[in-house]
Amino acid sequence: MAKSPEADGGPLVAHHRDPDVPVEAVLPGEARVAEAAERSLRSEAGGLRGLWPFLGPAFVAAVAYVDPGNFATNVAAGSRYGYMLLWVVLASNLMAMLIQTMSAKLGIATGMNLPEVCRQRFPRPVSILLWIQAELIAMATDLAEVIGAALGLNLLFGIPLFPAAVIAGAFSFGILALQTYGGFRRLEAVIVGFVGMILVGFAVQVALAEPSGSGVLEGLATPRFDGGDSVMLAVGILGATVMPHVIYLHSALTQRRITGRDDRARLRIFRFERTDVIIAMLIAGAVNMSMIVMAAGVFHSRGLTGVQDIDQVSDGLRDIVGQHASLAFGIALLASGLSATSVGTLAGQVVMQGFIRRRIPVFARRAVTLAPALLIVAIGVNPSQALVWSQVALSFGIPFALIPLVMFCSSRGLMGNLVNRRATTGAAVVVVALIVCLNAFLLHQTLLG
Repeated sequence: MAKSPEADGGPLVAHHRDPDVPVEAVLPGEARVAEAAERSLRSEAGGLRGLWPFLGPAFVAAVAYVDPGNFATNVAAGSRYGYMLLWVVLASNLMAMLIQTMSAKLGIATGMNLPEVCRQRFPRPVSILLWIQAELIAMATDLAEVIGAALGLNLLFGIPLFPAAVIAGAFSFGILALQTYGGFRRLEAVIVGFVGMILVGFAVQVALAEPSGSGVLEGLATPRFDGGDSVMLAVGILGATVMPHVIYLHSALTQRRITGRDDRARLRIFRFERTDVIIAMLIAGAVNMSMIVMAAGVFHSRGLTGVQDIDQVSDGLRDIVGQHASLAFGIALLASGLSATSVGTLAGQVVMQGFIRRRIPVFARRAVTLAPALLIVAIGVNPSQALVWSQVALSFGIPFALIPLVMFCSSRGLMGNLVNRRATTGAAVVVVALIVCLNAFLLHQTLLG
């Protein structure tokens, strides 16, 4: 009988490396992560030191939850309805935790990402249709991210929008080069740094806004709407908070990052990655709530309920609170756009490779997805409105990622000991049903009014 890795002192982690590639060719940063993970799984490292090798994938995914589309929808919600829609952000964030945990778990349990499992389990025509809608969603995502970064450059340095969009695109190429030439861990570090900048930026704005504590608590604890427009904004918030492209990406980030050799090792890896998800999504949720709280405290409380455009927000912050608040807003917006556009490109690579077994150079993909966003900026479409409508478009892609994810995570034959519990599957089904119903309402209101 063959011995288990633990019995013979062998590694608990399977290193997914081409056997024809010598060990010294493995990037040092990646090798250190695998070695640190091995020590954690053997309980030789505990606490934060034990968790460290597993941190990262959820933070990359979290960038999409604080992308520029969130700025537009959350600020519009806060300025028009005050703290009323905070509960929507809270609910969306809890949904995001559930969804990203399942996505990470699928990669750990199967060694495949969500598009690959779809290709394996569904007929080819279905996979092709899923790929097409995912690519369209990726374009809508890129629109929001490029416009957001361009607006950030415009607010901070006065650069006109089109040149600013070109500069933002060039920066995204540089960020992606970190992965190509420095390893994914280095890219993760840069993205975590951007998330930190966004968090600090909104912490400063909230502190300066002096919000109502009772208003915040009421908004979090009292689910309610105020007419059809508030429901439309709530659906936009949902589309900006639960992001379909990172549902695909997260499973790819965990599928071969640290792979356990047996069920016990995979279960321990999942527990570490679940903690990664909780921490990252808590940060993303705090940022999203801060956007609404800031807009409610600065604008709604003064009767300025029509503030929706990003430049109006920046001007209002400067006039009401001070130049430093406007500066913090611009920096957070720029950091959001630059980091999110790189994550969107990585997700596009996963989608194409997984659904149709095709791969194009990452820089070529970046150029292709950048072109529609530059065109939108060039023809003079209102950037804030483009941000809001891009988030509405994103909400329609959520069921096409969520329904297969729930199906696969509920299959014991596929997931093994990491299969969803009945309660988890039940909660996921409720989430999917809610999202589909909200999208149907949005379609009715948009087309039939």
